[in-house]
Formats: sequence, C-alpha cells, structure tokens
Amino acid sequence: MTKHKRRRIAAVVVTTAAILTAGALSAPFASASTFFPWHRGGASASAAAGCADVEVVFARGTGERPGLGIVGTPLVRAIGAGLAGRTVVSHAVDYAADASQAAAGPGATEMSGHVAATAAACPGTRFVLGGYSQGATVTDIAIGIQVGRTRGNAIPAALDDRVAAVVVFGNPLGIGRQTIAGRSAVFGPKAKEFCNIGDPVCGNGNDFAAHLRYVTNGSIQQAADFAVQRLTA
Repeated sequence: MTKHKRRRIAAVVVTTAAILTAGALSAPFASASTFFPWHRGGASASAAAGCADVEVVFARGTGERPGLGIVGTPLVRAIGAGLAGRTVVSHAVDYAADASQAAAGPGATEMSGHVAATAAACPGTRFVLGGYSQGATVTDIAIGIQVGRTRGNAIPAALDDRVAAVVVFGNPLGIGRQTIAGRSAVFGPKAKEFCNIGDPVCGNGNDFAAHLRYVTNGSIQQAADFAVQRLTA
C-alpha cells in the first residue's frame, strides 16, 4: 500500500473516529464475549457442555469503543435470530483500533488466538469471522492474507474447516482492487464482502458517508443470511 493510500485511509478513519466518539452512530456493547441464547426447544449438546454451537468473532472499526461496534452488534443479533434451535455467542476482538492502522496485526493475533483456544475447548463450535473497516484488515490477516507490512498470526490451517463464514464491510484490501475471494483459495468461497459505491476505504471513492451506510442499507442482514446459509447447508 502506498503512502498516499495510507494517508487517504487515515483521513477517513480519523473522521469516522470523531463521529463515533461523538456518539452519532456508536452503540455501546458491554463485554467482549457475550452469550446470545437464541435456541428453541431445549439446549443442544454443545450448549449443555458449556460450549455454543456458533461463535461470531468480530473486529470493530477504527475509533469505535471496545466491543462489537456499530456493525458487529446487529450482525450477531441477526445471525442468532436466523439460527433457531442453536446457541450463538460472540467475541469482540480486543485490539486498539486506532487511526494509525498499526493495530490490525495485533488484532489478527488476538482473533486467531481466541479462535484456536475456543476450538480446542469446544470441539463442536463453528465460527463466523468478520470485521468492519480496520476490523476487516484484522480479519484478512487472521485468515492468512498479507496486508502491506502489517503482520499478525493467522488461524492454524487445521481449523480452516471450523470457520463456516467470513463477512467483512468496508475492507481496505479493496484499495488495491483486491478481495478475499481473489486472495484466498480456502476462505474465498466462504467469504461475503461488502463495499459500498463511493466508499473511500474499500473502493477508491470520495463519498465518506458511504463508509457508514453498512448499518442502514441492508448489508448486515445480507451478511447474516449468508452466514446462516453457510452454517445450515
């Protein structure tokens, strides 16, 4: 990624951070790991053992308060609502999400480490991974896609099959006209990527507001539907 592109992303995310800090769109989410008991007709075997059927692991965007963020919070709710009879939990990736974008590498390491630990403790749990804005970069690195000079640990290859779906919004990977589908033979078929027309973070556009529309334009429900379909196929 060129210095010009990095500055461009930084300019957008700083403005995003200002809006989110002001509370215009931010919705607080109390904990990094939250249980959503969207099961009906009794607990499943995995839930009875203290493990969930599905865990959504999501990385918030730059400048958002710790938690799932403005995209991750409704995404988890929508996935849970679509999985009647299954238990769904969530984990908010614990990383700085600052404007320098340098936190994406450590964020990916936290994401992959959490997935590995949960997978070991809960053999029946399947995962949905995702992120918004810088959180999408976190996800890219966690699934093994090198992004510029940013480094972080990827999910062990032995766990690839445990990841049912990957959903990202406003992914900076698109600045270089790249996609998860084009960069990963393993995760490409499992990925759903959203980049609004005009979004300067993922599509080289000039419409700053486009980077915030994922919350209101139906993208979150589409992502949830995709994840549910992957989990129930």
